Amino acid sequence: MSDKHISLSEFDVEGKLLGFVGDTPGKFKYLRLALESKELQIKIPKELRHSVCLSLVPGDQIRVFGISKLDSHTGEIKLKAYGVSPTGNYLPEEMSTEEQSSKDPVRNAPKARILVCQKSGCRKRGGTSLLLELESALRSRNLLEQVTIEYTGCQKRCSSAPNYVLHLGNKQYTRIHPEAIASLLEEHLS
Repeated sequence: MSDKHISLSEFDVEGKLLGFVGDTPGKFKYLRLALESKELQIKIPKELRHSVCLSLVPGDQIRVFGISKLDSHTGEIKLKAYGVSPTGNYLPEEMSTEEQSSKDPVRNAPKARILVCQKSGCRKRGGTSLLLELESALRSRNLLEQVTIEYTGCQKRCSSAPNYVLHLGNKQYTRIHPEAIASLLEEHLS
């Protein structure tokens, strides 16, 4: 007997977050993403739902990557994300074209990335509190806009959970305290 869903391909799209969709209030299963030509509804895996709903707000420019599957019974294509990250390219619609052209895109682009594991083992061992502490440390030093925080699946280092990786240029750092990350970023980005 064949599988109900057939994997088609991986996708990687950028667009504007329109909002979240779910059966019950406060419990979201999907995100709505506006592209230039159409609107997509993408399923968010359980491990990512909580962190995505807390860190993103409608209107954010985001990048979503995942897999598309074909439902063999209905012929419908379903999209399921395995990673969601803000792009930092948010431009308000009311901003004039003069203001847009005067901004330096190289200066506004995030120069550092932090990959955070969102699997249940990492979250149970303090991943959620670590992420909140990291965001507050970055926010207190006004570094949050210069850093991209990406939510990932398993990083295959479960024994040292919670897992996160800081990418600064060609260097990688793991198992660093959030205040130390903020200090490293301050040195690197200034």
